[in-house]
Amino acid sequence: MLSRSVASAVTPVSSSSLLPNSKPIFCLKTLSGYRSSSFCGGCIRKINHKPLRMTSSNITPRAMATQQLENADQLIDSVETFIFDCDGVIWKGDKLIEGVPETLDMLRAKGKRLVFVTNNSTKSRKQYGKKFETLGLNVNEEEIFASSFAAAAYLQSINFPKDKKVYVIGEEGILKELELAGFQYLGGPDDGKRQIELKPGFLMEHDHDVGAVVVGFDRYFNYYKIQYGTLCIRENPGCLFIATNRDAVTHLTDAQEWAGGGSMVGALVGSTQREPLVVGKPSTFMMDYLADKFGIQKSQICMVGDRLDTDILFGQNGGCKTLLVLSGVTSISMLESPENKIQPDFYTSKISDFLSPKAATV
Repeated sequence: MLSRSVASAVTPVSSSSLLPNSKPIFCLKTLSGYRSSSFCGGCIRKINHKPLRMTSSNITPRAMATQQLENADQLIDSVETFIFDCDGVIWKGDKLIEGVPETLDMLRAKGKRLVFVTNNSTKSRKQYGKKFETLGLNVNEEEIFASSFAAAAYLQSINFPKDKKVYVIGEEGILKELELAGFQYLGGPDDGKRQIELKPGFLMEHDHDVGAVVVGFDRYFNYYKIQYGTLCIRENPGCLFIATNRDAVTHLTDAQEWAGGGSMVGALVGSTQREPLVVGKPSTFMMDYLADKFGIQKSQICMVGDRLDTDILFGQNGGCKTLLVLSGVTSISMLESPENKIQPDFYTSKISDFLSPKAATV
């Protein structure tokens, strides 16, 4: 269970402040990481039945010139904890990136805490532990935080009723984490086999006890799931719409990029005309959870990732140092583009540059 400080991320606003015919306002401070002078990020306001919601366009990224990492030892000595993204930083698909084992061993030898945070929801923490082991990396399950776990942890933090069900558009990782947390669920990969026979007068039934729809990356995504999730969100009173992440692309193999979980989430956004609560990066939910669990000061954390709009923004929203590696999605031309407004504190080619006092030239 989360501590009071993290669980209080969802705060109901007093009903006395509501307009006639309006519904309660929930302030999701910790979840969003978005910033606004008018109201907290992630707020859902339903006034006269017209929902208003903060989106990623409201994020205020850090706008300063980034520096190439030249003195790795100085950065290492300045923090206590390193949070690493996985895809594009530790591995690509099922292939380990060069120099990773030696780098992690060196950081542990220096007494640094290592944490691994991934937006990929296809596996549970236990399953990710097995992947690390298969790749020859000694990583404890307690050091791994996937967005599948974040979805279950969020439901725990709001005391989601145990008599309600969760409909899952996603894979086994979400199901396993929900089961470990004691929640009832339906959907998942099994619904990937279902088909809808459209004929005159056909009405698709759905479970009215579903109180939340969780959407993650799903290789078994189909029209049945879109319609079922849409019915739950639109017709079940108070049904939550939760996304593990909105990543545009992901690394399923090391040969190319593949459509990410954001494509599945986008389909439900289109059909429901609602924005989801995002529990993965760049939402600060997992950052606050980690800081609370390990008793870490965020100023003593360095977030290392390959994506500007998720990893680096995640670190910046959490008040951490940030290091971009160019071993994954982001290239040097993307980083230096005038259109890019998200600037990390440092950048380098790959995390094995930590092994040299002078980081490798990009």
